[in-house]
Parts: sequence; C-alpha cells; structure tokens
Amino acid sequence: MRIATFTHRGRTRCGLVQDHVVRPLPDGVGPLDVPHDVRTGVPIPLADVRLLAPFQPPTVRDFVAFEEHVEGVRRSVDGRSGVPDAWYDAPAFYFTNPYAVIGPHDDVPMPPGCHAFDFELEVAAVIGSPGRDLTPSRARQHIAGYLIMNDWSARDLQSREMQVNLGPAKGKDTATTLGPWLVTADELEPYRDAEGFLSLGLTVSVNGTEIGRDLLSNMGWPFEELVAYASRGTWVRPGDVLGSGTCGNGGCLAELWGLRGEQSPPPLKPGDVVEIAVEGIGSIRNTVVPGAAPVPIPRARPRPRSRPA
Repeated sequence: MRIATFTHRGRTRCGLVQDHVVRPLPDGVGPLDVPHDVRTGVPIPLADVRLLAPFQPPTVRDFVAFEEHVEGVRRSVDGRSGVPDAWYDAPAFYFTNPYAVIGPHDDVPMPPGCHAFDFELEVAAVIGSPGRDLTPSRARQHIAGYLIMNDWSARDLQSREMQVNLGPAKGKDTATTLGPWLVTADELEPYRDAEGFLSLGLTVSVNGTEIGRDLLSNMGWPFEELVAYASRGTWVRPGDVLGSGTCGNGGCLAELWGLRGEQSPPPLKPGDVVEIAVEGIGSIRNTVVPGAAPVPIPRARPRPRSRPA
C-alpha cells in the first residue's frame, strides 16, 4: 500500500494512493495503523489534493550509510579526505529536528545566515511497532515502510559548528522533506537483492538538470541493521524515522564540491527547484524560497576562572 496524508477542500485526511487517485480512509485511521481490509471512500484525483508529510515523527535519526558520500562530503565540510576507520565499525547517526519536517511539495526557506544551501538524497525506513535490542532479522518485522527523505543542509553553518566536535545543529535545523507517501514494506520486497539490500534507483535534479544518480543497495548496511543498531540499549517506537544518509554519485552538492575543489554546481538559491525520484516509491519536488534574517547572537564573553570560596 501507498498511504498518503493530504488536504482536500479544507479537510486533512489519510488515504490509499492507487494510480492517479487517493482513496480516503475512515476518520481516525492513520498512516501507521491501516488494516489490509480497510474500506475506503470515494476516490479523489491526486491532482486535486495537497500532499502533506505522511505523519509527524516523534524522532528522526539520520545515518551516514554510503561510503562514497563520506569520501566526498568530508573534504567539503571539514577539509579532510578519505573515510574515517571508525565509519566501518558501526552505522553512525545523529538525531535531527522532527519539528522541521515538511511535505513533498512544500517550499523550503533558506536557513538564516546560510550561503551554502544543499539538498541530500535519502530514503528512510519508518518504525511500525516498538522494539528494543533487536537483531537484524527481528528488526525487519518492525519496519512499517519507506519514504523519500531530503535532509536539507546549510553547509557553511554545519562546517563552522562541527569545529567544536558537536552538531550538526543549525546546519540541519530548517527543513527535512518526507514523502510523497509511506510505501509499506511488502511493496518493496520485489526489489530486495541477494544480500538483503533494497536495489532502488535514486535520482536528483535541480531546475530540471540531473545532479546525482545512485542505487540504494550501495548502502554499507541494510535498513534492518540500521534499526538493530538504533535499538541497542533503547527503544524504537512507531513513527520513528531512520534515514539512510545521503547516497553517493551526486546525492548532494557538498560531495561534488569536495571532489572538484570548488562549489560546482553552485549552492542552492531562492527559486531553485529540487526534485528527487526513487524507484518503487515516487518523487518529491520542493522550491527554495527566501528565509528569515538571522537574529544576532553575541560572541561568548571571556570569563575569569573564579571559584566559590
């Protein structure tokens, strides 16, 4: 099933997407609890609805599971080349802002103070049932489905922040696109290869010009292993989103900047349209628009090292 959240004639609902229509679900049925024998209402043309993010996740973990991406973007962000040995030890991730989630066709504001704005082409798994300390084989049963994720990034802000060995913070804080709908895990099983990876074609374009193309199966770990690692010593719960991290071969601009030694293609600017397509899932399309000016924050004040008597 493909489960969307949409607005139509002032009403927000969930529905099943089939061909070029969406079939509304009964009130109270959300995208993570749709029974297979659910009854649907009168179909509505997709062209007549506004698609929203399929749901508002309680948490968003974003992994860095593509070796090729690490090779390129590391040089662009922190000036170092190669892949850290620690990358191979375990699937690293960071928590990003669930309040920043936007829909598949929403405008994306420039982050305040950003002059090097970037997209990131990713796929995300969505947790459907709670689990803790899962094995990879058990983890597969806890994945409800998949969707496209664009982890928009302010590269100049990110680069400065990470010099203090924290972050990214404001470098990733403005927008994360999720959509266009949730594709249930069973729908993508035909794409699973012999090693357990989902072999989906990925493409991204800016203003109609293709920038990147890759396969999701180039991940260093399959999603089941990402979920198992995320659940180590803690819970994953329904609605949690786990991003694959950015793919290689042009999955973001910063990777290309690092490889080429210059900002080519240039950073995103207001008016640019970024479209991402993923085989078996669909496509999302966002337009960059002007953002707010940064509210000034003073530099840290030098303080004496005095102590209580």
